[in-house]
Amino acid sequence: MSVQLQEAPPSTTRRPIRPPSRAHRRGATWFMVVPALVFYAVAVLIPSAQGAVLGFTDWNGLLPEYDFVGFDNFVEIFTTPASLSALWHTFFLAVAITVIQNGIGLLLALGVNSHIKSRNFLRVLLFAPAVVMPVVVAYLWQYLLAPTGAINSLFAAIGLPGLAQSWLGDPTLALWSIVVTVVWQFAGYSMVIFLANLQSIPEDVIEASALDGANAWQRFWYVVRPLLAPSITINLMLSIIGGLKMFDQVWVLTQGGPGGATETISTLLYRNAFQFGEFGYGIALGLVLTVFVAIVAGIQYRVIGRRGQA
Repeated sequence: MSVQLQEAPPSTTRRPIRPPSRAHRRGATWFMVVPALVFYAVAVLIPSAQGAVLGFTDWNGLLPEYDFVGFDNFVEIFTTPASLSALWHTFFLAVAITVIQNGIGLLLALGVNSHIKSRNFLRVLLFAPAVVMPVVVAYLWQYLLAPTGAINSLFAAIGLPGLAQSWLGDPTLALWSIVVTVVWQFAGYSMVIFLANLQSIPEDVIEASALDGANAWQRFWYVVRPLLAPSITINLMLSIIGGLKMFDQVWVLTQGGPGGATETISTLLYRNAFQFGEFGYGIALGLVLTVFVAIVAGIQYRVIGRRGQA
């Protein structure tokens, strides 16, 4: 009698899937990153480097010929009264806008974070100017601040004509008029960032401090304020950088006047490059502004970041 041996059924167990090796993951990462880096280098880095070289020349922006002048453009920037005034005005606007905008933004955030019934409507209303183009806002305030504009007409209508001023024509008021315009538009933007941080703070922490006897000011200063470090860092960084490189509002409102009283690095760059044809000097101004913004932002980030971690 013959015995037939049956073959064992094939094993249905699967081999465990091995995770990709570190070298494979690294290769896949570079495969996705390299195209973006190449595009960024071609579109941004190489043109920026080529433009930076022109800051050491006397190029007029039209002819292909130019001569290297070394650091003459940069020496002129730090020795000419007009450029030194522009540096001071740029710094003043950046600091004033940063302090006032974030102070008002924080107060607005604390107000709309309460339980008032109209808080949602107020949030939309206060944030609305931030979505309008800065040029449009600047033209609006140019009309409001004109000698016969709405603000002076309002003072005359309520019997206070003595308060009417040449808001954009007086050198002592023109800079502050620009500050008011920018703060009016972007205080709501700072408010939204502060509000997002306030809503992430647990109410139990605030209630516990209230039970311990802390008043409203103590609860804000010792409990809420340290927890607002992330939003404070973001708001200060955005407002200081935006103030340093601001151009639209200044150019529309005053074009750097009266008599250079509101001239900034950005407006001086535009004037020299596109009106006077001194592109080499204009590019040098742009390089100075870039380095200045990088230094200020780096110092600010380190100082605020350390305080936030403390």
